[in-house]
Formats: sequence, C-alpha cells, structure tokens
Amino acid sequence: MNNDLLIEIGVEEIPPKALAVLSEAFKVNVMEGLQRQRVQSGPITAYATPRRLALLIEDLDCQSPDQQTVVWGPPIKVAFDDNDQPTRAAAAFSKKNALPLDKLRDYVEDDGQQNKLCVRKTVPGTATNTLLEEIINQALSALPIAKRMRWAKSRDEFVRPVRWAVVLYGDQALSYNILGITASNTSRGHRFHSPDEIVIQSPRGYQDQMHKHFVVTSVDDRRATIRAGVEALAQEQGGKAVISEALLEEVAALCEWPVPLLGQFDEAFLDIPAEALISAMRRHQKYFHVVDDNGKLLPLFITVANIDSLDPAQVIGGNERVIRPRLADAAFFYHNDLKVSLQERRQKLKKVVYQAQLGSLFEKTERVAALSRWLATATGADPLRAERAGLLCKSDLISDMVGEFDDLQGIMGRYYAVNDGEHPTVARALYEQYLPRFSGDKLPQEPEGIALALADRLDTLVGIFSIGQQPTGSKDPFALRRASLGLLRIIVQSRIDVDLKLAIHQAAKQLPTVDSSSLDCLCEQVHTYILERNVSAYKEQGIRIESYNAVAALDLSNPLDIDARVMAVHRFSQRPEALALASANKRVANILAKQADQPMAINPAALQDDAEIVLAKAIQEMQDKVAPLIVEREYNQALELLAELHEIIDRFFVEIMVLAEDPEIRANRIALLQQLRCLFLDVADISLLNTS
Repeated sequence: MNNDLLIEIGVEEIPPKALAVLSEAFKVNVMEGLQRQRVQSGPITAYATPRRLALLIEDLDCQSPDQQTVVWGPPIKVAFDDNDQPTRAAAAFSKKNALPLDKLRDYVEDDGQQNKLCVRKTVPGTATNTLLEEIINQALSALPIAKRMRWAKSRDEFVRPVRWAVVLYGDQALSYNILGITASNTSRGHRFHSPDEIVIQSPRGYQDQMHKHFVVTSVDDRRATIRAGVEALAQEQGGKAVISEALLEEVAALCEWPVPLLGQFDEAFLDIPAEALISAMRRHQKYFHVVDDNGKLLPLFITVANIDSLDPAQVIGGNERVIRPRLADAAFFYHNDLKVSLQERRQKLKKVVYQAQLGSLFEKTERVAALSRWLATATGADPLRAERAGLLCKSDLISDMVGEFDDLQGIMGRYYAVNDGEHPTVARALYEQYLPRFSGDKLPQEPEGIALALADRLDTLVGIFSIGQQPTGSKDPFALRRASLGLLRIIVQSRIDVDLKLAIHQAAKQLPTVDSSSLDCLCEQVHTYILERNVSAYKEQGIRIESYNAVAALDLSNPLDIDARVMAVHRFSQRPEALALASANKRVANILAKQADQPMAINPAALQDDAEIVLAKAIQEMQDKVAPLIVEREYNQALELLAELHEIIDRFFVEIMVLAEDPEIRANRIALLQQLRCLFLDVADISLLNTS
C-alpha cells in the first residue's frame, strides 16, 4: 500500500539567499535517493521557510520492487570432471549460492556461447521505511552549503543548528536520527504567533495545518502575498511599487508570515539622487520603493514584517526611525562628494592598486582612455569625449557615496560629472560603462558609452590573461566570463563593426606585463576565450552548436560578421536540402583532405562528362552571383543561392568517379571540388552541419 511522506527539517534562520538553492537541492537529492533504491512515488513538493526545509512526497511505494538476479558460474566442462562429478569450482559455486551439490545439473543454462552453471533468484524488495533514514541523511549531507556549522556538543554539521525533525509516513512517525535529532511528527509554528509544538496530523494536511499556525510554507505563496500586499499599499497612495524580483525572492526568504506595511521618509531627502535612496532602502533595509506615474521616487517605502502586529504603527515607526539615519548618511556623502571634482579624485587613483602586476587604477584609466579613443571610430563616438570618459571612468570609486553603496559605481559618476560641467555624453558614458551588468540587462546607448564599455572589458580581459590569472574550472574571480559575454552582446546588438583581434592587440600593447615575444600568443588566447562564450550565448537562443561550429571553423574575428553568418547558417539548416548539401560538403572535404594541399586551376578542355561540365558552369555562375552578397554580408541570400546547387552536386557524385585513373582528369576533378568547397566556405563550413 502506498503512503504519503512528509519530511521537515526545523532549523535556526537559514540565510535568505541560500534558501531557494537548498530547498531545490534537497528535493533533487531525495528524488535521486529514491530512484537509486528504485522506489516509485507521485509528485514531490518542496516547502521552505527561514526555519524549515520540507518535502511532501505523494503516493510513495511501501517497498522497493522485487529484483531478479542471475549469477553465472563456471562452464560445464570446468564444473564437472570426466566422470561427471562436481569439481572444486562447482563446489564453490554451490556453497556460495546455497545450492545442493548433487542438484547442480538442474542449474545449467546456455549463456549464448556455452552451457554454464546458473542460478536465478528473486530478491524481495526492501520496506521503504527502512530505506528512508539513509536517503534523507545522504540528501542533507550533499546539500550545496558553502560554510557548515556545528552547535552545542553535536558533531553534526549543517547550514544552521537543527532544532527538530519530522518524518511522517502515512500516519506513522518514523524515529530516525536526522543530524543528531530524533525525528517525530512534532513540528513548530511561527516563532512568536505559535511557538508551541504542533503534532502534524497527515502529510497532505501539512500545508493547511501550518497555515493555521501562522506559517506560509510555500515560497510561491509568500511571494504572491508580498507582491499583492505591496502593490495594494502603493496604489492606495496613488503610486506604483517597484518590485525587484531579486528583492522579492530575498524578502520571501526572510519571513514565514509576511505582512506588508507602508512607511514614509522626509521629502527633503528627495534632493539627493534617487538611486542612492533606493540603494539605502533596498540593500540595507530590504524595503520596496514607490514611484509616481512618471517614475519619480515618492517619499514612501514598503517593508514586510514577519509578524501580524496588534499595533502596526509601532512597527512602521520603528522602520522609519531606522531608515532616517541611513538616508541622512547618503545625503551627507552626496553633498560632501560634490565638493571634489572627478578630475581631482582621479589623481588619488594613483595610490589605489588595481592589481599588483597591472598597476594602479590611475594607470588603468590611462589605458582605457587610449583604447576608448581607438574604438571611437568603430562606435561612432567623438574620440576626445570617449577619451575623456575613459580618464574619469573610475574616479567615483573613491567617493564617499560609492564607498558606502558600492552598487552605485558609475551611477554617481554620472551625477558628479554633470555637477562638474562635463559634456553630457561623457557623463552618460560613465554610467554606461558597466552595462550590461547581468544577463538580459540593458546595453549602453551613447557611442562614447559603448566605446568605454568595450575598452574597460578588453583591458580587464587582456590584463588578467597576461598575468596568468584566467578562469579555471568554475573559478572566475575577475568575472571574465561575464565580461566576455557583455562584450559580445554590445558588439552584436549595437552593431559595432570591429575586428576583435585588432582590438585585443591594441589593448595588449598598452600593458606593462606584455612584451613583443608574448604579444601574439596572448592575443590569440584572449580572442579564443572570448569567442568561446558564443557557444552558451547561442545555445540560449535555441541555435544548435553545429550552426556555430560551421562558422567558427573559418577562424573569423569580427563578432558582428560571425553573428550574421551564424544566423544565416541556422536559417539555412532548416531547409529540406540542407542535410544533403552538408553531406556533400563533408564528402568533398574528406576527398580534398587526402590530396595535396595546393590550389589547382580547372582545365575546361579536360572536362569530359556532362555532369562535371554542368557543375563547373554552375560554380562559375554562382561565384559571380555570390561574391557581391558576401561583400555586403547578405549571407541568407548567398546560402539560398548555394542551395540551388544540391541537385547538380548530387548528380556529379552519382555519375562521376572523382579519383579517375587518368592523372589529368583526376587533378581536374579535384580542382573542381576545390572551387566548390571554397564557394561554400565563403559563408561557412556547412559540412559540420552533418554530425553523422
């Protein structure tokens, strides 16, 4: 008979940013443990709050299935002697498998090659309740906990001290040892609203029963409650709550009984940049901010309490008292920073080490400024303004405001540049240099901002590679993967026509760690690393790796051109004739790989058969049509034309023996295939679309 299973691990408050990861990992680990034991179940639901990780497993089999085993023994000629008596090998097999020695002839089977001793047994399944303790403990020990802790005299380790454990299988409480705690059917409710013990009546009734004790066990339900409550409070004030998904996730992981509350702050604080106020509210206090219909910040905030207070005004007042000094600090830092220009701050960067081998932040800005000016031609920027933005790009890092709120780097640089009277495009570029910050983030729009964003990333990538600190495995302390992906996104989506190898070379020449002997090797290494990020980027877009590999085989260095080719090949790969053409190209490539690697000219007089004459003429005509399309990067049209060759190519291979006995005819046909191959390689190596 199947039963539902409830597992709950009660702990001290789990770090909010770890809650979702641990909850999902716990679910996956238990599922895998059950699968290893071949125990089937229905749906598995994960619950998580700051004080508990829980799983509801529906319709769990009461035992693992019976298992059929086959044990093969020695061959008959080894098991029995010439007198048909059991040998020592047979006796050993008999003893090992508890078989009567005189009945071994009953256990002979053909294994497909010869007759052998063989015993088949049915091993009864194991009761699920005897398997679960090990499964649960293994699942907990395998959780991705960055830093485990011990508590009291226990030698067990977990993310936080474990206070109770529930393992309820149907109506049976299983008294397992879970991280030093004897499991039962007794849980705890909300720390303040319902601190007493709760006897869980049934696994499926767990969620409703906990809700009666002020615990919303579902993370999704808490998120929905918070979102609805926050939006409603903002609307009551004629505003709109700005709900960051990351903040919503974190707040939902901080409470078991969410109660949104509206607070206010002094309007005088609105004189300082809104981003500073938002950072103070969001990062330090986990508040949601409110804006008007025009997106202007209102002097309101919404906090989420973990208690349904009898006097909410007291809770709101406490939060208002807490946020006031935070905002006052931000106002002080801002007004104090305005007294010193970015140019003056830049001189102080000489004392700030960027990286021991790469020099100071001042030296980095010198390199970035020069590279920004070089890139200005490609981005359409004013070279002098791009250079100016590069010189000032790190000055705000030593401001008081960014020192307190590090997420405001670039943002405050823009405000301070405006205050200093810098050109608006320079000010904008100081902000845009950090875009995109994450996958899906907006891109820089100003040509100067694009140039600066590219220059900063290129200097970082080439610099870190030059000192041998490139990413290894999962370690990427300088975020070079993100820098590479951002670099490629900017180039492609902003349509920047730039040769990446030249840009990398330009960046490398400025570094103190690079000499002429290592320059080319370093540039090739960085170039390869950056373009390898394309694999994951295109995969996210649903583009098969074969389409990218077909273009990557050409060893190109212009990301915009590479993208145009990849998109064209991806589109071409959907055509019905694509596979046939890919196979034909693969065949051509295989034939040419075995020939002398030198270009040969076609001798029209040596063309004998109609199939090769037709192909030669078609290639010539196609070269004239495709060449201008390649120049204009009209790769879709080029491949559409090349697709017309598939019947002519098929006929050629059906009727023509390429490697003819006559050396002149053979050489001519190989030259014909060379031209055909080059015609397709002008776009991509589509032979790589054929993975068979």
